[in-house]
Amino acid sequence: MSDSIRQRVQALGLTLPSPSQPIANYINHVVSHNQLFISGQIPLVDGKPAYVGRLGESLGEEEGAQAAELAALGLLAQLSDALGDDLSRLVRILRLGVFIASSGDFQRQGVVANGASNLLVNALGDKGRHVRTAVGVSSLPGGVAVEVDAIFELQP
Repeated sequence: MSDSIRQRVQALGLTLPSPSQPIANYINHVVSHNQLFISGQIPLVDGKPAYVGRLGESLGEEEGAQAAELAALGLLAQLSDALGDDLSRLVRILRLGVFIASSGDFQRQGVVANGASNLLVNALGDKGRHVRTAVGVSSLPGGVAVEVDAIFELQP
């Protein structure tokens, strides 16, 4: 398999977007020792928030999973940027955080988060397997349904 993140994503029939730029006073990623921390990514289409709404109200599980996948695609764009598109520098994803804007009675956050998890494993193979937290929240930036962040282990 390819050591290019971009090529791995293309092999899935997807296009890696350009990494989004911070909209406030923070940076996209930081490396500390052998760990790479990537800031939260929301689902974007042509640089604009997509999948606006809350699960259990205006959006269903399938749309939520699509939003999570799109946000994870943004995560892969940041990863590619941080690593110079060199997958050989990655040991694995350590932790994926998935935040889901949802109604108080929505309880299937894990199903929504699978959209992100599945994309990461499909694109990165065993390096994409991770521990995960899927949390329901009342709102997210831009009114989107999902935001993802992650911690990665890098080669020393």
